[in-house]
Amino acid sequence: MPSTVIEQALLLYFLDALPATRFCHLLRSIGSAEHIMQADRGALRGAGLNEAQVQAIAQCESNAEIRQQVDSALAWHDPQRGRHIVLYSDPHYPALLREIHDPPPLLFVLGQLQALLCPQIAMIGSRRCSVDGMRNASRFAQFLASQHFSVCSGMARGIDTCAHEGALRADGVTVAVLGTGVDVVYPKSNRALSEKIQQRGALVSELPLGSKAIASHFPKRNRIISGMSAGVIVVEAAIKSGSLITARLAIEQNRELFAIPGSIRNPLCLGPHRLIQQGAALIDSPEQVLEQLDSLLGSQISLLRQTTLGAGATKVSLGLTEQLNKEARCVIQAMGYDPVPLEIIVERSALPLIKVQTQLLQLELDGHIRHHLGQYVLC
Repeated sequence: MPSTVIEQALLLYFLDALPATRFCHLLRSIGSAEHIMQADRGALRGAGLNEAQVQAIAQCESNAEIRQQVDSALAWHDPQRGRHIVLYSDPHYPALLREIHDPPPLLFVLGQLQALLCPQIAMIGSRRCSVDGMRNASRFAQFLASQHFSVCSGMARGIDTCAHEGALRADGVTVAVLGTGVDVVYPKSNRALSEKIQQRGALVSELPLGSKAIASHFPKRNRIISGMSAGVIVVEAAIKSGSLITARLAIEQNRELFAIPGSIRNPLCLGPHRLIQQGAALIDSPEQVLEQLDSLLGSQISLLRQTTLGAGATKVSLGLTEQLNKEARCVIQAMGYDPVPLEIIVERSALPLIKVQTQLLQLELDGHIRHHLGQYVLC
C-alpha cells in the first residue's frame, strides 16, 4: 500500500480530537482516510463530527506534534523486515474483526502478514493457572494448529503463553494481540516467545508504538482477540477476570464460545463452569471444537485441513485446484476462508475487475464457491 495512503490514515489516527470509534465510523460512512481528508466540511458534519473535530482534521497536516508521530510510525513501517501498518481498508485486515461494533481503524503488525488471513481460534485464561490448565491449553492449541487454525491469544503469562507455545510445537500459526505497542515485549519473560511468534505468525496491536502496559489497554485488547476469531475457548478463569470479559465480548460479537470444565475444587474452574451454565459449549477434547465449528464453517473445514502456511504465505493445496486455470487459483487463494466481498478479492488477487468477475462466475457455476448476501465463500 502506498506510503501516502498510510500517512493520511496515521494523521487521523494520531488526532486526539478524533476518537478511534469516530474514526472507524468515518471509514464506514465516507470511505478511506484519503476520502475523509478530502471531504468538505458539510460532509464531515453530516457524518456526525462537531465543528472542533472538523477543524482539527483540516489542520492535522500542519500539526507539528502529529507530524512527528506520523513520521516515526512511517520510519518503523518496513514490510521487508516484517513491520506492517495494516489499514481498515487493507485486504490483510482480518475480515471478522472488520465486522465488530468498534474495530480498530488500523493495526500495527510484527511478523507474517498472511497470518491475519488464517482462520483464528482464540484461547484465553488465567495468568496464574493450574498444571491441568497449562496442559489443556497446550494440548488444545497444538491440535487446533495441526488442523491449520491459527491460535490467537494475548501473550500473557499462564494460559496465553501455553496456547502460543502449543501452536508453535505443532509448527503451526499463532497470533498474539498485545496490550502494549508491538515493539514492547510484555511480560519481559516472553521475549523469546515473542521472537518465535514473529517467525510463525504475528504480533498485533492497535496501540501506538512504544505504548506501555496499562490496565485500561487490556479490555480494549480483548475485544480484538475475540473479534478476529471464529470461536473463543476459555480454559481457566476466576469469576471476576479479564477472560470472562473477553467471553462476554465474544457473545456480543456473535462468536462461538467454548469452555473447558475442571474440578469443582479448583477456583479457576468457576469461570468456565459459570459460562457453561449460561450456554457456552462444554468441550473436553479439542476435536469437539471442530465439530462445533462445522456448523459455522461447513465444508471449509476440509479445505483448512489441506492448507499450509509456509514462508509467510498461505498456499492452497493443488489437489483441490489442479483442474483450475492460473487465474481461478489466484481468485481462490485471494478469497481466504471467511466470506469476502468482491472488492477485497480484487485487491488481494491484483487481477483486473472483469477477470475476477469472470472467474467468480465460472467457479460458482462449477460449485467451487457460492455467493450470498454480497459476499463469496468457498464451498
